[in-house]
Amino acid sequence: METDLIRYFRQRVPGHRILQVGLGDDAAVLELAGRQYVLTVDLLSDHVDFELSQVDPVRVGRKLLAVNLSDIAAMAARPLAAVIALLLPRSGGAKLAKALYEGLLPLAHQYDLAIAGGDTNSWEGPFSASVTILGESTDRGPLTRSGARPGDQILVTGWFGGSILGKHLDFQPRVEEALLLHQRYDLHAGIDCSDGLALDLSHLAEESGCGAVLDLAAVPVAEDAYRLAQQLADGSTPLEHALADGEDFELILAVPPDQARRILADQPLAVPVWQIGQFIPTPGLWEQTADGELRPLSAAGWEHKFNG
Repeated sequence: METDLIRYFRQRVPGHRILQVGLGDDAAVLELAGRQYVLTVDLLSDHVDFELSQVDPVRVGRKLLAVNLSDIAAMAARPLAAVIALLLPRSGGAKLAKALYEGLLPLAHQYDLAIAGGDTNSWEGPFSASVTILGESTDRGPLTRSGARPGDQILVTGWFGGSILGKHLDFQPRVEEALLLHQRYDLHAGIDCSDGLALDLSHLAEESGCGAVLDLAAVPVAEDAYRLAQQLADGSTPLEHALADGEDFELILAVPPDQARRILADQPLAVPVWQIGQFIPTPGLWEQTADGELRPLSAAGWEHKFNG
C-alpha cells in the first residue's frame, strides 16, 4: 500500500538543515534566506488519473496544474512557479502537449504562477506528467497536517462525492480560500481532500496524534454523489461516495471552537463552510451514533497498491 511505502521513506530518508516539514504532508516546507517556501510534486498518468481517449486533453492539462495548486492551498501558501515534465506518446505527442498547455496556462495566469520550465520525453507507452510547484508561506507560516488538537472542530469547504462525473477534472483549487481563512482566523491544521474525505481526515488526525469523530448527517454530499450512486446501482450510497470517492480537492481543517463559530457565522467564502465533527484524544476515525456512542469508521479512500 502507498501508506506503507511512505512510512518506509519517512524512516529511511534523513532530515536536512533547510527542511522544516518533510515527507508526510501535502508539501515540503523549506527555510531559505530566512523565509519559508513550500514545494510539492504530483505525477499523473493516463488510465489512472484520467482517460485521454474519453476527455478533452485541454481539461487534462488544467488538472495537471490544479492538483498541485490544491496541495499549495492545503498549506495556505501562495503559488510562485512551476516546472512541468511530460512523458508523451510518440504518436500524436506534440499535438497532445500543445493541448495540455492550452488547458494549464489560463489557470497559471489566474494564480500569477510562473511556468519556469520543465522537460519532455517520448516513448511508446501511455501519457504521464509530473508537475512541481514552488510556493511561499505567508507571515502566519504554513498550515500543516500535524497541528490538530482534541476539541478542535472539523470544518470543510464545498461538497463531496461523485467527482468522477466531472469535478475531478474541473475543480477549483482552494488557494484563495485557504489564504483568506488563514489570514482572518486561527487555524490549527489542514489537508486537501484528494484521496477521500474519510482517508484524508484519518491522515490529518494521525499526523496530529489524535482521533476524529464524524457527524455523518452533517457531511455535505454532492449532487454528483447521488447521481453516481443511481448510475452504478450497486448498492452504494451517496454518503459512501462522499466519504471515499476522493478527488474533491476541498479543504479539511482543524479549527479551535471559538474560531470555528466565527467562520460558520461569517461564511466568508464564495463556497460554503461546514462543520462535520471534531477531534478527540482517542486515536482513530469514528462516527457518533444517535445515542452518543462512538463507533469505528472505515478510513475508506483511494490508495495506490503495490504487489511487492
